[in-house]
Amino acid sequence: MLDVKQQDEHSGMEFGIYTLADLGPDPHTGKTISAQKRLEEIIEAAKIADQAGLDLFGVGEHHRLDYAVSAPPVVLSAISQVTKRIRLISTTTVLSTVDPVRLFEDFATLDLLSNGRAEIMAGRGAFIESFPLFGYDLENYDDLFEENIKLFQELSANERVTWKGRFRSPLYNAEIAPRPAQKNIPLWVGVGGTPESAARAGRLGTGLALAILGGDPIRFKPLVDAYRQAAGEAGHAPEVLKVGVTGHTYIAETTQKAKEEFFPYYANYWEYFNFQMGRDASMSRADFEQLASPETALFVGSPQQIIEKVLRQYELFGHKRFIAQMDIGGLPFEKVAKGIELLATKVMPVVRREIGAK
Repeated sequence: MLDVKQQDEHSGMEFGIYTLADLGPDPHTGKTISAQKRLEEIIEAAKIADQAGLDLFGVGEHHRLDYAVSAPPVVLSAISQVTKRIRLISTTTVLSTVDPVRLFEDFATLDLLSNGRAEIMAGRGAFIESFPLFGYDLENYDDLFEENIKLFQELSANERVTWKGRFRSPLYNAEIAPRPAQKNIPLWVGVGGTPESAARAGRLGTGLALAILGGDPIRFKPLVDAYRQAAGEAGHAPEVLKVGVTGHTYIAETTQKAKEEFFPYYANYWEYFNFQMGRDASMSRADFEQLASPETALFVGSPQQIIEKVLRQYELFGHKRFIAQMDIGGLPFEKVAKGIELLATKVMPVVRREIGAK
């Protein structure tokens, strides 16, 4: 378990990476790796991140053939056995379509296996395939999330729970086991752009994880304000509030090199992601140049460019966590590994030093 000294050491800014385990073709070769190979690479990336000194490794949840991970706690448990210190987080758990009791048991088990390193980032999900797959009505999209997150918090706080809700069978003095190594498994809510979701995270006293994938990051400032205001009104102390930023990231020695190398993969990702979402959209080089410009949220560039973007967002949000998604669009593993190295050795130390000097 992380001790107080270790937590204080990185109190300025935590850094990590996450994956959604998409199975996209390499735009240069047209080849798509297997789900098995993708999982092997994810575990290897976690080992590299742990050895490099990053703080977090996240794995997302999808229930589709074009993604390799449907069970984040299983994958994170495998990672826990080949890493030593890196914290392990779901990015995200589709909380509307998972039983909170099973979720708590799975992550409490992960927490024991990892010696207190488990965390959960919960979201409603960009895709909806899990609703019919697990027998839930899409009309209850938001209500399911609200009920499930409140029940999860109740399970986390008590070894025995009596509870009744709308969407699952009641609990009568139910034993909630096992108990995690940590007193409470840290819980975050992932928010893409909805002020109501940010306010709910504040009201419930969870962390707020912003998915900032493009545009001017200043447009997310009202979400952070709504989060902190709702938390204050609910009586949560400011010091317990946590804000994190997640974003697509590619780092190379120079910004021009980063853009030249990453554009084919990002355009590829953009095309197949929009196809998955039922949209017909492509990305031109001009579109990409705009998305990757210095004042926008896409983290593509030299280490200095990434440092400047992280620090600019820190001035806006005062966040304590940055998690980069690096392995999209069929990007070869060796480029992902290089990005992890640059994030850990060239970006993270400078950002921490700059924040500590403020």
